[in-house]
Amino acid sequence: MAHDLVLAGGTVVDGTGSPARTADVGARGGRIAEVGQIARGAARRYVDVAGAVVCPGFIDLHSHADYTVFAAPGAVTQAAQGVTTLVTGNCGFSPFPVVPEHADELRTHGGFLDDGLPWEWSTAGEYAAAVDRLPLGVNIAPQVGHSALRIAVLGLQDRAPDDGELATMRELAAAAMADGVAGLSSGLIYAPASYAQPGELAAVAAEAARFGRLYSTHVRDEGDHLDGALDEAIEVGRLTGVRVEISHLKAVGPANWGRVGAAVEQIAAARCAGVDVSADQYPYAAGSTTLTTRLPDWTMEGGVPALLRRLADPAACDRIVAELEADPLWSSFLPPRIVVSDTPDGPFRRFVGQPVSAIAAAIGESPARTVLDVLRAQHGVVSIVMHGMAETDVVLGLAEPSVAVASDGWVLHCPGEGMPHPRSFGTFARVLGHYTRDERVLDLPTAVAKMTSLPASRLGWADRGVLRPGAVADLACFDPERVHDRSTFAQPWQLATGVVHTLLSGRFVWEDGATTGVAAGKVVRTGA
Repeated sequence: MAHDLVLAGGTVVDGTGSPARTADVGARGGRIAEVGQIARGAARRYVDVAGAVVCPGFIDLHSHADYTVFAAPGAVTQAAQGVTTLVTGNCGFSPFPVVPEHADELRTHGGFLDDGLPWEWSTAGEYAAAVDRLPLGVNIAPQVGHSALRIAVLGLQDRAPDDGELATMRELAAAAMADGVAGLSSGLIYAPASYAQPGELAAVAAEAARFGRLYSTHVRDEGDHLDGALDEAIEVGRLTGVRVEISHLKAVGPANWGRVGAAVEQIAAARCAGVDVSADQYPYAAGSTTLTTRLPDWTMEGGVPALLRRLADPAACDRIVAELEADPLWSSFLPPRIVVSDTPDGPFRRFVGQPVSAIAAAIGESPARTVLDVLRAQHGVVSIVMHGMAETDVVLGLAEPSVAVASDGWVLHCPGEGMPHPRSFGTFARVLGHYTRDERVLDLPTAVAKMTSLPASRLGWADRGVLRPGAVADLACFDPERVHDRSTFAQPWQLATGVVHTLLSGRFVWEDGATTGVAAGKVVRTGA
């Protein structure tokens, strides 16, 4: 039987960490049919890729594209990097389940990510069906967010659920698992998840364990108390048996630089003790989130509308400023290192691309007061880039084979407005080019494995992330000498270069360095 396609003469890096070899790759019916010497007449289409690397398409374990895919389903920023699957619903944020009495709270919770979601669903299954109707240029594998589950039951209240409420949260989690979500996530620096106690997290994660799914967690503290936050995540795994993924492993703030090595050892020790725990990381010394995360937890009870009411109260503002300025990280880290990356039209829109310290100087206010002024004027919707990590820690994490590569990005279109973090445009190309080819932090088979078979194994997927007969023909083909991340903090709106082809189920969504417009993506339903 003839193959639908043969990629001929490339250097095959199969995703397992095995050495590269020269081989042809044949695909038929959306799956890999043969790897080896394939005669030209054995394929309907024969593409010469000599000199290029052929590998599994990259699986991004940590994306927030569930909030942006409706605006840019073609996902050109991903195809240009060889990314074929985005795992969404991270950090506790997911646009489902939607319960009518708390729908507005769920929408405001993820408002800084939302790029025109139609909000036409209630359940995970209904969300997945809506995404499947889009002309997708990338696969989407949703997770359900713990915060979304909590909001569905408790709204944005700062209290523990009672037994009945916790049972309802578990029922909603189980329903999402039955609908095929890839796992459960938590984001413990974000209200209302920050109000949750360990017992609540373990109870909900037990549902993910029951279905054999992943528990991804943005831990409670990535700075002074990183070790304790990791212990909390590890304990959830020990109590429930769930696979635990530490999201975007890092050590934040100059006082904590150098602690990633100890964190890697802590995670390894837990694995030796029988807990299935690992981590992922993006290859940048800066993160990105919402400016509201810099505020004390109590300010966010009730969500953004309640925050804005507090910001209209001078006494509440005085209290917030006092707490911010008492934080040891404030003077050494936040004002000069946190940059406003995007915000809607308003009086502070003109400061996009500038740090808090510069904005404060321009308006003649203290940095703490400036944060409140910006949030008040911009109605609480302010995205930031935080230059808070050390490059040596980034390198250390990348050098650890058990730490997967993931972007934590959400921008799918290019060009655009604002100054988004370059990780949406360059994460995977940066690992292949800068850290593998140029800096030699990794060898190529290990780098590819950290972006393919390792994330697939964390998700329990046996037929993705590897290049072997029977696996899904999601493939990337790149020039190892030219692959390069062009996006920078100063000029983020630049696609990566050097990826020649990206294929979903054997169909080209990126061909000869350009988008094809082929809608070959789908929602990946785990357990289906």
